[in-house]
Amino acid sequence: MRGKVRFFALVSFLFVLILGACAPDREEPGEESAGGEEEKPEELVIWMNDQDEQMEAINEIVERYEEQEGISVRVEGQPMVEQLQQLSLAGPEGNGPDLFYQPHDQIGNIVAQGLAEPLDVTDDELNRYVDAAVDAVTYTYDDETDIYGLPAVIETYGIFYNTSIVGEAPETMEDVLDILEEHTDASNDEYGFLMRPNDFYFAYPFLVNYGGYIFGGEAGDYDVTDVGLANDGAIEGGEFYQEFFGSGKIPAGTNADVIDGLFTEGKIGAVINGPWSIPVYENALGDNLGFAPFPQINNEPSATFVGVKSWMVSYYSDNKDWAQDLAMFITNEENQQTYYDIAGELPPNEEALNNIEDPMYADFAEQIEFGVPMPSSPEMAQVWEPMQNALQFLAEGQDAQEVLEEAVDQINNNIQSAGGGE
Repeated sequence: MRGKVRFFALVSFLFVLILGACAPDREEPGEESAGGEEEKPEELVIWMNDQDEQMEAINEIVERYEEQEGISVRVEGQPMVEQLQQLSLAGPEGNGPDLFYQPHDQIGNIVAQGLAEPLDVTDDELNRYVDAAVDAVTYTYDDETDIYGLPAVIETYGIFYNTSIVGEAPETMEDVLDILEEHTDASNDEYGFLMRPNDFYFAYPFLVNYGGYIFGGEAGDYDVTDVGLANDGAIEGGEFYQEFFGSGKIPAGTNADVIDGLFTEGKIGAVINGPWSIPVYENALGDNLGFAPFPQINNEPSATFVGVKSWMVSYYSDNKDWAQDLAMFITNEENQQTYYDIAGELPPNEEALNNIEDPMYADFAEQIEFGVPMPSSPEMAQVWEPMQNALQFLAEGQDAQEVLEEAVDQINNNIQSAGGGE
């Protein structure tokens, strides 16, 4: 994948806050206007993220839909981070798309702005997707729980390692700590393991595997007044996290450029990253590149963040039923396989995901089983900075309880100041 979903999502959060197979086995989108249902349109317009491989994959898929349904599909390249602003302007004027493409953690903002139509999907139709993907696109608004997108891409992260330094995949983060201690010579820029100290996206399993959590409630229906990032479990996880930093371990000033640079030079034993990094790492390390699911923490599989990008039906579309039909078509098993083959992104369609043969991508698929969707509530925007600051302080050796309690206080204050949690 070119570019990281978390990058797109974080930028989009801030931006929006500043702005304030075949067709599915249900009744076909109405071809009879007399009953108030939609006539078959001559054209559908979709906005796709403007990356070459992604555009190539979608264009190939929609050609099949055009042949099957006799509807022209116009694919317009539109960066994900710009789509919401553009839709809020173009939609009311009738110039927007029927379908647009967004990361799931934007759903809270999208619904609050009234940009997306809730979808009419059956349980059988949802069963085609892995559970984490369905959870990610489920959202409760005004006490109504609905599906707001059809999952198109799913991703998480795990551990890459250099087999010339690390002989076998680490099974636990204690193993990774041993690798760090055994293979680190900071004077020569050699490290057994490196990660950014202030990266909450990657550090999340350290806290949640001991019992921490971001918001109470369930996926899509969060209690944002209940922040669990300074409970006893989170503090225990924070103390374990601290063990990776300090003299002779990970420097507290480590950044992403340093990590990628040293790893591709063959000077790091292991790093945490997602599938978007595979092409660069494979090009640099070749057969010495290994990958494994995120190592266990607290004797349990690690609950990594899961990101889902989905197709959403525009509120302003005059062809909502047909737009949903197209989204169902794009995300069926056959077309998800096509998308994966061309764009190299993991499919949330369960059958397509299970059919992946590449061992590295198959390991990512295995990790998804234990993943947790990033919260889609707008209040999540108030979590990132305090937690990233807290992790930095932990890496610098400050008291875990004090640091995390201060971070949670800041999160709660931020949410209240932004008018959330009411």
